[in-house]
Amino acid sequence: MSSISENVRDAQGSPTGLAAEGGTVTVPPSAGRARGIGWRMRAEIALLAGPALIVFLAFVIFPVVMAAYYGFFSWQGFGPPTDFVGLRNYVTILTDPTFHDALRHNAFIMVMSLVMQGPIAIGLALLLNRKMRGQSIIRVLIFVPYVISEVVVGTGWSLMLQTTGAVNDLLGKLGLESLQRDWLSDPKIAIWTLMIIITWKYVGFAVILFLAGLQGIPEELSEAAAIDGASYWQVQRRITLPLLGPTLRIWAFLSIIGSLQLFDLVYIVWGQYVASTAGTSTMATYMVVNGRNAGSFGYGNAVAVVLFVISLIVALIYQRFVLRRDTEGATTGGKR
Repeated sequence: MSSISENVRDAQGSPTGLAAEGGTVTVPPSAGRARGIGWRMRAEIALLAGPALIVFLAFVIFPVVMAAYYGFFSWQGFGPPTDFVGLRNYVTILTDPTFHDALRHNAFIMVMSLVMQGPIAIGLALLLNRKMRGQSIIRVLIFVPYVISEVVVGTGWSLMLQTTGAVNDLLGKLGLESLQRDWLSDPKIAIWTLMIIITWKYVGFAVILFLAGLQGIPEELSEAAAIDGASYWQVQRRITLPLLGPTLRIWAFLSIIGSLQLFDLVYIVWGQYVASTAGTSTMATYMVVNGRNAGSFGYGNAVAVVLFVISLIVALIYQRFVLRRDTEGATTGGKR
């Protein structure tokens, strides 16, 4: 026993002797250390990650850098930029009331997207997660609006919601003339019209995402809770929703970033002139209207940089305070 104990060292000391029946086996100093990455491994990493890194630098980082550069000029979009204006474009953006309105609209869309789509998607996901007839068909029908092109969706809704469109015509035939509205031009309801279109378009993505998260929750937990006398809603509130938390947080993050960068549906349904008067303009439509369409590409690039910075700040704050609990457990070398 004395020979065995003498060969067993502390884990932070030099080479450790492993005790075994009938003697000891000495472990070499290099056995417990992580082996360095050889040239073959480096070549594999470069071969696999190199093309993706090049594409990322060429189509993400480089355009952002060039947009920041052109934002310091009064540039008309052709020839080299020569009229240097410094921070004038950025000062104009931050002091423009029209941009402030667009920023408020983005904030409203961001909050209401979470409030409206979240409960609907969770309810549909819980319903479709149970065995029922026509389950696959219902899932497809709910997901179809998400895969339809924004151009098709925007054109279809703009035609239906006109004052002489299908929606007002249907309300008239049902004897509900009092409910007929100017759905697209009235500033009091136009933003809500936009929210209905967005919810119809993107709730299917949230449902599919939540269904995937529900598939990863063990059924044994719900069965054990039911045996203990928990009702269906108690099981969902105490077990299902907490375990669905990571999926909910990821969906919320995607919804927030998408709301800040919303452009296509607004531009197609309301156009470049009606959006601001109807109260549905966004930072992206402001960028296009006051940049490309106005022939002021330097100003448009400055707006793009401001939009990028706002989105980046929101993403970093969200990751710091909301996604931290999920990323810490998944990061190699994190706290244990």
